[in-house]
Amino acid sequence: MADPTASQLAPTSSPLAPSSSGTGSAPVDFLEYWKAGVRELTTFRGHSHGVWSVAFAPDGLTLASGGVDRLVRMWDIETGRLLRSLRGHTADIRSVVFTPDGQTLATASEDRTIRLWNPNTGETKKLLFTRYDHNVVSLSLSPDGLMLARGSHNKDIKIWEVTTGTELMTLLGKDQYDHHWSVCVAFSPDGMHLASGTDIGKIKLWEVLPSGEDKVLHNGHWKHDDYETSETRGYFVEDDGGFQKPMDYWIGAMAFTPDAKLLITGSRDQTIKLFDMPHVAEQRTLKGHTAWVRALAVTPDSKVLFSASDDATIRFWDLSNGRCFRTLKAHAAGVRGINLSPDGMKLASASWDRTVKLWKGGAEASE
Repeated sequence: MADPTASQLAPTSSPLAPSSSGTGSAPVDFLEYWKAGVRELTTFRGHSHGVWSVAFAPDGLTLASGGVDRLVRMWDIETGRLLRSLRGHTADIRSVVFTPDGQTLATASEDRTIRLWNPNTGETKKLLFTRYDHNVVSLSLSPDGLMLARGSHNKDIKIWEVTTGTELMTLLGKDQYDHHWSVCVAFSPDGMHLASGTDIGKIKLWEVLPSGEDKVLHNGHWKHDDYETSETRGYFVEDDGGFQKPMDYWIGAMAFTPDAKLLITGSRDQTIKLFDMPHVAEQRTLKGHTAWVRALAVTPDSKVLFSASDDATIRFWDLSNGRCFRTLKAHAAGVRGINLSPDGMKLASASWDRTVKLWKGGAEASE
């Protein structure tokens, strides 16, 4: 375990060969695999409202999804059957993530709490919240599964220890005049850094341990407006429930490539940006979506990016050249969540059309 980045890749690449080639020899080239074809395996129906998030259990046998109906639903991947519904949240469930050992499911909600569940029994193990929390909209687990970070409609970021539920640290930027929400978080593959994105499209890179300090601040998707002052960049207005100004560059999703070379962000400005790590240098902008980019996923070999958008499509991108090589238009409404199976062979998508869909790639999937 000397090289944490290598260890991050190891579990996802080794089991692939037997399932893909039948010979147990070479690992899968995921660019070839997802270019060869895609077919829909199952549509999971049961949510009564839109679905925000979906996650594969580490064993690849179960899916968890959460959305507006406030229930976490557990699905059997083989049969498409609803296994159980987990009750406890009192508002939209925005994010669902499994720990690497599969023993804990973490869910974030607009009821201002995070719940840690036993996914096998459906019981709540812990409830994580702080007194001044607001809607919790993003979760990220450190690669070892020991730390859980949350992004919310607050400007701070909280990190908890998963096993004990202890609050480990609060990450807060140095700029006291920065009132913008840290709405999106993503741990780096080595677990040493955390990236966060704000509601105005800016990006921060934090050193998690030992300092908890922000190391890089990047404008990301944000564009300076000549008429803009720090006071008018989108304060929440309580009386009418709206914003003084729409957040055009709001970051909807963040992901690191497993090889730790890129940080990828998706925004309300309809674009996806690739940043070279570790200096967060902008490499290129991917255009194609026609609405807010809500979710991102990357294959274990860091070759293919999947993006989901409010335009009801899922796009497949070749990260070597930034080209979109496939667009799926199977959902009837915006796609709010996507997740790749641990072996990289299946993709799950969660949509505002109240369904979760399961996809498989490969040549046999082409027809």
